[in-house]
Amino acid sequence: MSTAAFPPPDAPYPRGRRADAVVDHLIELIASGVLRPDQLLPVESALCETFGVSRTVVREAIKSLEAKGLVKARQGVGTLVSAQESWNLLDPALLAAIVRHDRRYDILDQLIAVRTSLESSMAREAARRATPEDVAELRELMTRLDAAVGEPDLLDDIDVAFHERIMLVSGNRLGRAIVHTVHAEARRSPRYVGHSALKHRRQSNRQHLAVFEAIEAGDPDAAGALMAEHIATSWQRRRPAG
Repeated sequence: MSTAAFPPPDAPYPRGRRADAVVDHLIELIASGVLRPDQLLPVESALCETFGVSRTVVREAIKSLEAKGLVKARQGVGTLVSAQESWNLLDPALLAAIVRHDRRYDILDQLIAVRTSLESSMAREAARRATPEDVAELRELMTRLDAAVGEPDLLDDIDVAFHERIMLVSGNRLGRAIVHTVHAEARRSPRYVGHSALKHRRQSNRQHLAVFEAIEAGDPDAAGALMAEHIATSWQRRRPAG
């Protein structure tokens, strides 16, 4: 069991958020593998010196890392980096760091699997619950998607709104919250968003239309299957080889 050594921050931390800055720095080191599971963090005084902060700030930061499942204090031993199985992957800061360092796309593939399962289930429920007003709003979003096919950034925003509307119609608040967490952080990464060719944007809109028509027709099985196909094939088109 070794005590971890790692580089200090590039610049002093601003007052008012020093504990958050220490947490962000350590999350990055853990997610990137610089700090490995079962390594000991330096003692409190050494962390104070490394980060240029007080003991109070270090203690607050360690408590935050413990809450995220990233470290654990062991009596008589010190503070150890936890195994990945203990990490809270729904913590936005941690998830964002993991996505940044997901060289083999393992976590992004898992994220797509989660989205596919949850959103296909919500599309099925939306087909059961959609009112005429809901259908009208989805039709309006579909019109906007078609009009924005030549503008990738605008199209992406409307795409998110289309999926959001379906999730709202489903009434599944927990599923929607989970998708929000994982998708919001993933969308910040160019490795997840990728580059979308015009033909692929048109294909995506055709898939959106098929989902919409299934919801409009009140066909839960078709809506769920088409949503699953849409999310999976969209990722397959964007995912780099390897």
